[in-house]
Amino acid sequence: MPGKLQEEIQQRKPIRLLEEETSLNIVRTADLLMLRLADVLKPHGLSATQYNVLRILRGAGSDGVSCKDIAARMVTRDPDITRMMDRLEKRGLLTRDRAAEDRRVVTHRLTPAGLELVDALDTPVEAAHENAMKHMSKAKLRELIGLLEELRSAL
Repeated sequence: MPGKLQEEIQQRKPIRLLEEETSLNIVRTADLLMLRLADVLKPHGLSATQYNVLRILRGAGSDGVSCKDIAARMVTRDPDITRMMDRLEKRGLLTRDRAAEDRRVVTHRLTPAGLELVDALDTPVEAAHENAMKHMSKAKLRELIGLLEELRSAL
């Protein structure tokens, strides 16, 4: 019996492995969640990855953080983080300072405009997440988190 995913993607042949069907369901669900987030961020000229960077920088506070540390903290990987930082700097959302003792080390910090933007997005982003998951109980959400964490730890 074909699963819902098979119907959604109009796949005529059965998905052979349960593990593959599970993986495809995770990817399809993540894509739909990212589309909802993109709808919230688009009017502000941000991608989900850029928003993630702004949140990381907010968390780093006035100490700032290096590009390498930002990359390590990202929810999703971005191979072109330097160019993304260029765009955010051009928009006046972050600053970059080179360390005097080692010019290779660049520290990134939010500007007041960057902080204002990321703070303003907290409520609509949280509302999008709550709206997407409102049909699920807190217990089911905790169970889902546990299952996904278990999967990630095995990868």
